[in-house]
Parts: sequence; structure tokens; C-alpha cells
Amino acid sequence: MTKLLEWLLGVSLVLSAWAVVSFDLLELSLPQTYREVAWPMPLYLLVTFGCYSLATVGYRVATFNDCDEASAELQGQIQEAKQDLRKKGLKI
Repeated sequence: MTKLLEWLLGVSLVLSAWAVVSFDLLELSLPQTYREVAWPMPLYLLVTFGCYSLATVGYRVATFNDCDEASAELQGQIQEAKQDLRKKGLKI
């Protein structure tokens, strides 16, 4: 099963459970407080997912590894390119 199908299955199960509780589709005679709590649940889940995503991106940016060797190599290539262009008459 692909990751997309796993996510779609999970989302559809959560939405189905939410619809059953919110609209009383199975006539379970749940108390009104359950519906009042379930109604804004998608918004709560969306905000929670956004906070998690922001925290994950922030953590990954904070722990991003510096590539000193690659930086030095790139700077060397830039200097070589500048020298080559100067030999060909381009003023930098």
C-alpha cells in the first residue's frame, strides 16, 4: 500500500467517525455534548497538524548540517570560473 493510500484511508476513517458522531447517522442516541465537542474537531485537528508541521520544519532547520567541504569546493569553483572569464576578456 502506498503512503498516499495509507493517508487517504486514515483521513476517511476519521471523517467517517466524525460524521457519525456529528450527524448521528447510526442513531446511537449520543448526548448533545458529544456533538458539540465533535463539531469543531476538524478545525482542532487542522490547527494541531499545522503546529506539528511548523515545529518539525523549525527543528529540521535548526539541526541542519553545515557542509564545510562542499562550501569550500564551491568557492574554489567560483574563483576558477572568474579567472576563466577574465582570461576571455570579461571584466568582473
